Amino acid sequence: MRGAVTDYVDLISGRKRGLSAGLKRAALLAASWPYGWATGWRNRLYDWGWKRSRPASVPVVSVGNLTVGGTGKTPCVEHVARFYRSLDLQVAILSRGYGSTSGPNDEAQLLEENLPDVPHLQGVDRVTLAETAVEELDSELLVLDDGFQHRQLRRTLDLVLIDATRPWGFGHLLPRGLLRESPRSLRRAHAILLTRCDVVTDQALAELHHKVAKLAPSVPVMETVHRPVAWVNAEGQNRPVDEFRGRTALAFCGIGNPDSFRKTLAQFAIEVKDFQTFRDHYAYRRADVEELERWADSSPPDSLLVTTQKDLVKLQIAHLAGRELWALRIELVVQKGEAELHKLLASAVKS
Repeated sequence: MRGAVTDYVDLISGRKRGLSAGLKRAALLAASWPYGWATGWRNRLYDWGWKRSRPASVPVVSVGNLTVGGTGKTPCVEHVARFYRSLDLQVAILSRGYGSTSGPNDEAQLLEENLPDVPHLQGVDRVTLAETAVEELDSELLVLDDGFQHRQLRRTLDLVLIDATRPWGFGHLLPRGLLRESPRSLRRAHAILLTRCDVVTDQALAELHHKVAKLAPSVPVMETVHRPVAWVNAEGQNRPVDEFRGRTALAFCGIGNPDSFRKTLAQFAIEVKDFQTFRDHYAYRRADVEELERWADSSPPDSLLVTTQKDLVKLQIAHLAGRELWALRIELVVQKGEAELHKLLASAVKS
């Protein structure tokens, strides 16, 4: 549903004002209390050993977060998988497959396009997926996508991502905020990766480091950025990342943090004339494509038409209303702590 993500974020962030918005936030806060109680007790049962994680026969490296959507897990999963492939290990990615009713979801399609030699298994039971990956695909290491809250499968390493642009889910658990569990859970992590560090101020980044250090004083923290590396289209063509610098554009996306895409475009001095949002993992229908075509057709003919690679792999169209459709391919780059992170990743294989 177009705009639903923005409306919800405006509500829980407090940007939406008035009596009606205040009453809705109060209702969401009340709903977050039983959620917090349930997640807290579930974690205690695992921490106390009353619920046990099931081990895999090979190392498992989890990439997860504390909040719903938009921290940049997919580029990090790609980075981790590439690291282990560089060690000549057979790697498989396991994920829940959110947003998919049949076949691979958008994240799986994106990773398959960028990592054609790394199989991606999706399903609710990731313990069974792990067994399948090892027994049928001869996998030597498993990357668990979005796995921090998935404690049924024991992991060798837990990497937790925090989006520097909105690190704490507006300070509340779901559904009042975006937190899946208490920030105190960061103590379970083996490393914390701050993402999108290049689009916040130095002061904001320093404050984030300070709070993370208080919550998880013994956990190493790395700083990362999402670096655009190329413009791509559905026909397999690539353009240099600076190709469209200074252009005006129409942009749309269905990702967890739409503002991050808009800020990335601003880095290339691309002036966004209109910006359409869909909910995360949105499954585009024919009617949506037709509406996008009308939208594109009503804009000035020199406007660029852009989206994210995550959206492009679902649409698989090269043109809208006769215009070329381009998407930014993004990679995760570790700006501070790369050697420490890679040493930690290598240790998972040796353990």
